[in-house]
Amino acid sequence: MSSILRKGFYLGLGAAIRGKEKFEKVLNEMVSKGEVSPTEAREMLNTWVEKGEQKNSDWSELAQSRMQTRLKNLGFVTREEYERLEARLERLENQQSSNGDHL
Repeated sequence: MSSILRKGFYLGLGAAIRGKEKFEKVLNEMVSKGEVSPTEAREMLNTWVEKGEQKNSDWSELAQSRMQTRLKNLGFVTREEYERLEARLERLENQQSSNGDHL
């Protein structure tokens, strides 16, 4: 993982942890004031965490898609393309050797 991506990941992770801590504090205050029940607070926290995980998943998929597009634009092939070409080359070599031809 590149240094910039690693730093971005840790920054996001730190922000998420800090955000969760603040959210839990607000929920605890709401429970102590009787504004929500402990069950409601837990449900709210679980919903908030699930949404965060979904956003993270969405972001990861988007980042991966962008990276693949950039690599393709630079002329790199995917693993699948490479494996197809490798299998094709092997088939051609086998055909030539069975016909007695040499490269």
